[in-house]
Amino acid sequence: MKIAAVSEDGATISQHFGRAPIYVVITVEDGKISAREQRDKVGHSQFAGQAQGHEHAPGSGRHGFDQASQHRHSIMAAAISDCQVLLARGMGAGAYQAMQQAGIRPIVTDIPSIEEAVEAFLAGSIVDHTDRLH
Repeated sequence: MKIAAVSEDGATISQHFGRAPIYVVITVEDGKISAREQRDKVGHSQFAGQAQGHEHAPGSGRHGFDQASQHRHSIMAAAISDCQVLLARGMGAGAYQAMQQAGIRPIVTDIPSIEEAVEAFLAGSIVDHTDRLH
């Protein structure tokens, strides 16, 4: 199993999925972390000059559901298409749904440490704070 976490520093989970510049991908075998790698992640800065994905679904107050945003989210998901889980500390509802559609389980956690969040996921104690979606 592979678990991706969005990060700015390689150690902590970013509070904003769209702005994070990297994924930290953790490979788990037999319930233990067996490998760790870092992958580049496209984000808002790479889409400069395009609509910025903060278009809101009518009446929802949430963004990221327009066609351009969904296209950007699919590009973000492609880099972790071999992962089953994505950890973030904050993300838009459109990105969350796009990850689900890509077959990746997004989890919005309040745990800052990548290692601790992975351990909580493996223990079955991680909480998905969908109330933090924007």
